[in-house]
Amino acid sequence: MLKRLVNSPVMFALGMFAMMVPAHAFSSFYSYYYVEKLGLGIGLATLARTIYLIWDAVNNPLLGYFSDRTRTRWGRRKPWIYSSIPLLMATFVMVFAVPDGLGGTSLFIWFLVALLLFEGVSTVLWVNYGALFPELFRGDRIRAKASAIQQAFQIAAILVASVLTPILFAAIGFGKMAVVFACVFAVFMLLFAASVKESDEALRETPLKFKEAFRETLKNRQFWIFNIANSFAQTVNGLLGSMIPFYAKYVLHIPESQVSLLLASIFVSVIPLVAVWYWIVRKLGGISGWRLALAVYGLSVIPLWFATDLGSGIAAGISAGFGLAGFLVTPLVLGSQIIDRDFAETGRRREGVYTAVGAFITRSSGLISALAFWIVGMIFGYVSGDDPGSNPESTFRYLISVIPFCLLAVSFLISLLLKNKPND
Repeated sequence: MLKRLVNSPVMFALGMFAMMVPAHAFSSFYSYYYVEKLGLGIGLATLARTIYLIWDAVNNPLLGYFSDRTRTRWGRRKPWIYSSIPLLMATFVMVFAVPDGLGGTSLFIWFLVALLLFEGVSTVLWVNYGALFPELFRGDRIRAKASAIQQAFQIAAILVASVLTPILFAAIGFGKMAVVFACVFAVFMLLFAASVKESDEALRETPLKFKEAFRETLKNRQFWIFNIANSFAQTVNGLLGSMIPFYAKYVLHIPESQVSLLLASIFVSVIPLVAVWYWIVRKLGGISGWRLALAVYGLSVIPLWFATDLGSGIAAGISAGFGLAGFLVTPLVLGSQIIDRDFAETGRRREGVYTAVGAFITRSSGLISALAFWIVGMIFGYVSGDDPGSNPESTFRYLISVIPFCLLAVSFLISLLLKNKPND
């Protein structure tokens, strides 16, 4: 029985569940917490994200390179994962345990330091976790299955974070909420890590040198097209999650106690729909399935514009959930195909470098999201919860629907540049 759990898709998906609980609580509520509750200006919040991305541009590729070169009896990835668990717990709590009385410059400094530390440790975990996927699962069929299971667990984590975060911070405060989620993360991350057995194949390879490793990655045209298209779509994921609390307050005019229902409407529908997208990927292949998912996602955010209350908001959320399900399932399959082709050409497995560089490109979506928030906020006069301007409803109606539709249209057009190859 225990042998069947080693490298199984279900146990691997526990790692996704573990990481997504704090990650989604952070991405969905940090703006609301710092901007709406603590009064940090959106200009300062955008500046902090910009500084972080400069830091991320350096540490993300380097961490992938060092991970690929790691050689221990426990493997390449597991030492990094185990050492990051307590650090992520501490930095996540720091994000939401802001000392009383901070404001202005001191609040900005606290947010910036907490952001750099939390996102830096998160990078270590995500790079090493993501690098394991193409190594442990070989072939499109098992990858599509593993991806579907992984995304179901991801949505389960998003549901936990979406539903419980408002309940917990209302009951015990943001700081203690962060402690609860940090403990949940540690339990499930340790279960995942204990089930992983890495292949000895990569340990016997002589790793590529620094310049050669990145030169081979950066000249891969398919890799760039795939990840740039994904970065625009990933921005939509971030906007949907982080704008929902604002959308609920200013557009739907519902109390904070009902925000969980709205978030659940988006993510509950995703769980059964990942099975539908698993079937679509098997029928269409990696590239065609991914491209269709981007198109469907773009259309699915349109109903969010027309919602006016909780009922219509839930209906629009279910529509968005269908598009989101496709985007969650399809990129893993196509990304693994790109890594496989690189291995066939170079004879080296460099999942870490590809995952890290790809992650930096897609994580740049955080800056796109922050800039969209800032620009739309300036147009309609929204500054913070203390100064929402004269038309906050339009601010968040555009941010939840029009901006996502435009970003996904760009993503789809870029995806057309990626050409099908045999067996795709």
